[in-house]
Amino acid sequence: MTAPAQSPEARAHVLRAREIKRCEAEAIGVDERFISDMVDGFYAAIRTDDLLGPIFAARVSDWPPHLARMKQFWRSILHNSGEFSGNPMARHIAIPGLERRHFIRWLELFYANLQQMAQDPRSSEHVGKRARMIAESLLTGINVARDGVAGAMTKEALPHV
Repeated sequence: MTAPAQSPEARAHVLRAREIKRCEAEAIGVDERFISDMVDGFYAAIRTDDLLGPIFAARVSDWPPHLARMKQFWRSILHNSGEFSGNPMARHIAIPGLERRHFIRWLELFYANLQQMAQDPRSSEHVGKRARMIAESLLTGINVARDGVAGAMTKEALPHV
């Protein structure tokens, strides 16, 4: 099934919105280089982490394609680039044993990486907020998949940037 065709006006609106979001992010230092360095630094930390490293090692054997995909993902999130397609929720639900402590550690490493590289505190806050929203969404999805609607009712606090 194909998506319905967009009108030229709707397409122009989407392109303007993407350009605005990218420019706003770049104005605080979140450009393509920042995203690339962020992903590389973050996953370098993940790979050596006692809690998260084994989870990734069991699933990622060829790191360059994975890093390229994660850079697409983060450009889509932070610049609204529209270049990522995939289902992160399904991928995370399929990992047995993922729980709150894993997402807390993920955020701790993510925030530490941001603090090391960010030259503008607004960039750490901007990117960190999105990371936390992603972690909350994935954790909620996992809880719902495992526990049904009751999983959505138990909002678990995750750390802030």
